[in-house]
Amino acid sequence: MISASSGSASSMAEEKKPRFRLHDTSRRQQKERRKQKRFFLVGSGWGKGFVNGAVFTRKMLHPYFWGAWAAVFFYWLLVTILPYPVLMFLGRQLGLAIGSLIPSRRYVLNTNLKLAFPDLDLKERRRMKRRILENSGAAIFETGIAWFWPDWRFRRRILCDEKELELARKLAAQNRPTIVLTAHFVTLEIMARAYALLVKPGIGVYRPSEHPVWEYMQVKGRLRDNLALVSSKDPRSMLKAMIRRVPIWYAPDQDYGARVSVFAPFFAVEKAATVTGTHDLARVRDTMVQPSWTIREHGKYILRILPPLEDFPTEDVMADTVRVNHVLESMISTRPDQYLWLHRRYKTAPEGEPSRYPELRDRAAALKNDDKKKA
Repeated sequence: MISASSGSASSMAEEKKPRFRLHDTSRRQQKERRKQKRFFLVGSGWGKGFVNGAVFTRKMLHPYFWGAWAAVFFYWLLVTILPYPVLMFLGRQLGLAIGSLIPSRRYVLNTNLKLAFPDLDLKERRRMKRRILENSGAAIFETGIAWFWPDWRFRRRILCDEKELELARKLAAQNRPTIVLTAHFVTLEIMARAYALLVKPGIGVYRPSEHPVWEYMQVKGRLRDNLALVSSKDPRSMLKAMIRRVPIWYAPDQDYGARVSVFAPFFAVEKAATVTGTHDLARVRDTMVQPSWTIREHGKYILRILPPLEDFPTEDVMADTVRVNHVLESMISTRPDQYLWLHRRYKTAPEGEPSRYPELRDRAAALKNDDKKKA
């Protein structure tokens, strides 16, 4: 017989149990590192300095990677064979499925919308949430479009205001160090290639993958019309890119922690951890910061290129960071449903303030305790 006290204790335990499960990304990465080390596939220089080309080794043909190669081939086949409307339909359905099957992503999205747009009523928030999921799914195929489509097919989908394009080309001809200031729209891959084709090839800031096949594919795709890539964790190479006087794509709108950030307003959140990289990089002599982004409208991709920021940078890091966030907000406000709201933009709270994603924090603590017990 179960006593009332034991029953209440078990119900309390159920209530405290996290409702959402975090992705076990770190665990999978640890397993991946061990296997990669066994196959000697990851060199010590991956992601350091300039990545000028995709690295391929014979060991990447090991049976362990056959599944990854098959997935890449199937992905390439879909993107190159299927008509554009079909790709977008499949992408939208895939995005809605992600929202249904991954509750942690759905939770992050809901939390972000409540934090960033507190004035939206429930109906509007639901409508925006659905559009964001659909656009995030479409981005899966739009990445392939940017990586695999030939120039002639790609150009047919790109639009740009003639005056904006003319000014951008005149500025590019001056060969000044250029920060192409952008945000993590779902069309970011499209934007980088469009800018390279229409204005000037440049260097992208990216996060290297620890999986050799995925790293090979993203480097090969992103360098289709551009010059090189640098790791987002390699600021020295970013400075070298600036000194080379070519455009460098930089999106400072993600949360990289308090150590490299200041707390600045971002939409309705007054204290959002924001990296100061735009201010730091712009201190290179004669640098211009040029806002640019791309949105999708009726099957076309509209490349926006604004004039460079005036009187930037200043000596005030905080003021410059606040200004950059205002520029990013203006970009995102043109199509907020095409922004990547699925990442934890507000994960770092000021010291002493509660977590903005408490459900995920509780799950992370539970995983950490499990690891300690197993150790």
